Amino acid sequence: MSIDINFTDDDWERIRRDWTSWWDGDIDRPMVMIENVNTLMGANDELSEDFLLHKPVDEVIDYFQARLETGNYYGESWPRYFPNFGPGFMAAFLDAKVVPMPDQHTVWFEAKEPVPIDRLHFAYDPDSVWWKRIQDITRTAVERWGDRVSMAHTDLGGNADILASFRTSNQLLLDLYDAPEEVLRLTGEITDLWKRYYDELYEIIKPCGRGTSNWAGIWSPERTYMTQSDFCYMISPAMFEKFVLPDLSSICGDMTHGFYHLDGKGQIPHLDMLLSLDSLAGIQWIPGGGQPPTEEWMPLLKRIIDGGKRCQVFVTTEGARRIVREIGGKGFAFYILAFPMTAEDAANFIKTLADEDIGKR
Repeated sequence: MSIDINFTDDDWERIRRDWTSWWDGDIDRPMVMIENVNTLMGANDELSEDFLLHKPVDEVIDYFQARLETGNYYGESWPRYFPNFGPGFMAAFLDAKVVPMPDQHTVWFEAKEPVPIDRLHFAYDPDSVWWKRIQDITRTAVERWGDRVSMAHTDLGGNADILASFRTSNQLLLDLYDAPEEVLRLTGEITDLWKRYYDELYEIIKPCGRGTSNWAGIWSPERTYMTQSDFCYMISPAMFEKFVLPDLSSICGDMTHGFYHLDGKGQIPHLDMLLSLDSLAGIQWIPGGGQPPTEEWMPLLKRIIDGGKRCQVFVTTEGARRIVREIGGKGFAFYILAFPMTAEDAANFIKTLADEDIGKR
């Protein structure tokens, strides 16, 4: 069944041209992503075990096809499909217990049984039911939709976060002191496997010819990923440098356009090290629950831009306008939190933003 989507070949050419120019630093304005896609279609059911693992693959693709066909894509947004199996889903490939929490819109992972850290090892399992499931869904989507939709990698997660799924966060914090060499061994094993999973999914995705993307809505004509380490919210910069940064550097070194998910003020102490990472192209800032909105963090946003990195933020229309007025738009990718928005409203907003950006320059 072919897909009938409101996006032309000319639109795709514009997406490739503008995102490529943005990565190359040749575009002065911000990227603006406005999607009118119905995200309310049985959202809880999507993270139930039945939907994630047992629902026939063709029916899963039918379900998301209906969503894509009703969507509108304004600015630099595009038709994309992200197989959402929960954050850090690589833990499932390594035989963690999968605990769907549909009422909380997430999935948790935990060890099936406690294993002493010196006896814990991670290896590639081609027969993992969850790994086979992700491959089947990714492959079927690419075969069904071809070059009409950009296929994203599932959320593989960060290596420390994945390890915390097996050790628990509290125990892993103790491990950093009690068994640092074992932590380094295990994060190294996870990073090597992470690259293998990324590469194997990339080979499935590549034939559609629509670049790569991720859960966050960042597009690249080549290889990109939103790296992360939510665990590092709880550790010092010295520990971040020892246990997290080397693996981030290794993964970003394999990317054409690596990004980092800076989630919450507890990660700000690590920012200077991230800015010094040559292989890291950009940083996504998420203030976190209970914190002021994105546009209230202007000094932080300016540090990221002045540090030579691109910056993605989730922001309201007024928030985006304020950032442009105070900092300028170059280097930013604004994911606009406004649903729904008509084509006329989107065009008027993008024009207003461009006029204010020109005024700032």
